[in-house]
Amino acid sequence: MITYIIIGITCLISITAFGNLELKAKFLFNPYLAHHSRQWYRFLSHAFIHADWMHLIFNMMTLYFFGPYVEEAYVVVFGLKGYLFFVLLYILGIVLSSSYSYEKHKNNIHYNSLGASGAVAAVLFAHIILSPLSGINLMILPIPGGIPAWLFGILYLAMEWYLDKRGQDNVAHDAHFFGAIFGLLFTIALRPAFVQEFIFQLTGQ
Repeated sequence: MITYIIIGITCLISITAFGNLELKAKFLFNPYLAHHSRQWYRFLSHAFIHADWMHLIFNMMTLYFFGPYVEEAYVVVFGLKGYLFFVLLYILGIVLSSSYSYEKHKNNIHYNSLGASGAVAAVLFAHIILSPLSGINLMILPIPGGIPAWLFGILYLAMEWYLDKRGQDNVAHDAHFFGAIFGLLFTIALRPAFVQEFIFQLTGQ
């Protein structure tokens, strides 16, 4: 339920911002303005706008496929608190995935980023720790049954780290990387036994 509410709100604001450049400018994550003008709301607002339809669709489809599983798993394990934990996973995923960019660019007025990718990565990697053997498919290279989630996670982190260091595009790969790491650590912190269960699923021991 929470997943669908997040998707609905994000789509509504993002689609509105497509035709409203002033709204889009106010919602962008600009570390300089956050730091020097104390516009801290930008740590959250940028996750509710997207660059274009493809950006929005990709993020919301990923959230649609993996969010309900993580949300349900949290509720099964933690009861009604699971809903709160899922909201925290998403919101803190937005904020903390942007923290590296904030420190790196807080004196660069020209740096901007937008999109829910950091939070979506947090949800995706919460799914991976909970269900490491489930299949994850690549849209650009469909594989029957998908890549095992644990392997996809390794490849994802390696790719995002490399692309961030390469720095030849306008994608916030650092947000993807740190959002993913946060999703893992947050889920483990909620219940350390998830690590043992993760290992058992992989090894049967």
